[in-house]
Amino acid sequence: MQIPKLLIVSATRSAPSPFMETAPLGRSMRRLSFDRRLEARPAFSNGEGLPSVYNRQISEENRGKFLLFVHDDVWIDDCFLYDRVNEALESFDIIGLAGTTRRLPGQPAWGFSREDPFVPEDRRYLSGVVADGDRPWGKPAVYGPTGLACVMLDGVFLAARCKTLLDVGVRFDERFSFDFYDIDFCRTAEKAGLRMGTWPIAVTHTSKGKFGSPAWREGLRLYRDKWAE
Repeated sequence: MQIPKLLIVSATRSAPSPFMETAPLGRSMRRLSFDRRLEARPAFSNGEGLPSVYNRQISEENRGKFLLFVHDDVWIDDCFLYDRVNEALESFDIIGLAGTTRRLPGQPAWGFSREDPFVPEDRRYLSGVVADGDRPWGKPAVYGPTGLACVMLDGVFLAARCKTLLDVGVRFDERFSFDFYDIDFCRTAEKAGLRMGTWPIAVTHTSKGKFGSPAWREGLRLYRDKWAE
């Protein structure tokens, strides 16, 4: 039986050489190059939204592969990345690192129940662990237990079997250039009957996001309009 490759899909504004030398994900890929089960296709010098980049890899060419959609500002600390993802996809159709087990009408993010002012989601419903910091092996932010079924996942790290997404016709909505593409994707996957959940995989994320920015608020408007909330 042929072992499926894990295709790492990402986008970066950098050219290939600076990305591999300085970007957290690029340096992580170099560190993990010992594992021949991994394959990487970063979109270099990218000016498109993440959904466009990601959707190109949900293709018949990649049907037999695992797909990992991950941001370029992520250090992959776990040298057993392939094994973790393989194990996770035995339990869920789509896996992430952090998310929530409930969704409220109009909820602005998996980690917030409302905005203006921002109110954190009740920790009883949160799941997952993601480290924060400028360097690898940062300080873990513990949201809740891992391995739980979720209805919304953080888009910093999402993995699925390409075959699963192809067979049910699930794609990322390209109207979202960045903000809200992840929770919209989760709703689309849920509607298609896919199981989502968190898994313990060690990474460090170097940015916090831009909640409340004009671009974020425009994304929220598009998201609520689409889902009639």
